[in-house]
Amino acid sequence: MRSLITGGLGQIGSHVAEQLLERGDEVLVIDNLATGRRENLAPAEKLRVEIGCIAERGRVDALIDEFRPEVIVHAAASYKDPDDWEADTRTNVTGTVRLLDAARRHGVRRVIYFQTALCYGTHPPQHPVQLDCPRDPTASSYAISKTTAEDYLVLSGLDFVSFRLANVIGPRNVAGPLPIFFQRLSDGRPCFVTRSRRDFVFVRDLVPVVLAACDGVGAGVYHFSSGSDVAILELYEATARALDLAPIPTPDMRALGPDDAPSILLDPIRTFEDFGPVTFTPLQEMVDAAVADYRANGTGGGHTHLRLDKDS
Repeated sequence: MRSLITGGLGQIGSHVAEQLLERGDEVLVIDNLATGRRENLAPAEKLRVEIGCIAERGRVDALIDEFRPEVIVHAAASYKDPDDWEADTRTNVTGTVRLLDAARRHGVRRVIYFQTALCYGTHPPQHPVQLDCPRDPTASSYAISKTTAEDYLVLSGLDFVSFRLANVIGPRNVAGPLPIFFQRLSDGRPCFVTRSRRDFVFVRDLVPVVLAACDGVGAGVYHFSSGSDVAILELYEATARALDLAPIPTPDMRALGPDDAPSILLDPIRTFEDFGPVTFTPLQEMVDAAVADYRANGTGGGHTHLRLDKDS
């Protein structure tokens, strides 16, 4: 199979690319290196890497016309700066529209998309959130642009699977609290922890489900979630343990910011029904794997779509 992976040098995209290559598929990756890293994918016989932005109409159309992918795995996303609405719109909306337009013209069989759980807002009316829960992405530019892109995917008429994701962590994770905790604890700096909860899932547990979707399993919208959440404090403590810190430094406990969510817990039942049971890696094992990767390769970021205090 021939697969095009946008954002293929990022965390999710590179892990998917590795497994597609492992089974013998041809893979074309495009990434603008805003948060991806070239070293995330080793050279391979059936791998081609293009550095560029999916919002470049001519480049995307030419690549799809030349490569003729059967499947597009759309993992590219802008999220580095919560106030950079233009970057979010350019990549998440314009880039997606141009990708879908080219996919329709060139007969792409299926598109796999990754959506944020923040499409439901920071205070969803259900817990856990069902797939038919009304969406309310207005808390952030990231959520608005990702949700708009999902709407265009539905409008395109293409066969698709959209995974609305819990918090995906593990090796090559450059966004969210985990790389921030690692860097600050490694540097001997204090950390703050908000009084929130998250459903953390391992990137390597997600990949087999994505590959099944590439092969035609499922259709439409799904939640990828373990169905349970943990306190951010537990993630912090797991990071400290992975760094062999004893005693664990006491963090500064803070209230949530206005654009953060106490918890967004997704109901994964439809995913289990269509894709089969998923074995979820325990939190400490996920963090240990991420920390081992950070020690070898650095964090490559520590990005967040949230607004942080200047002294954070």
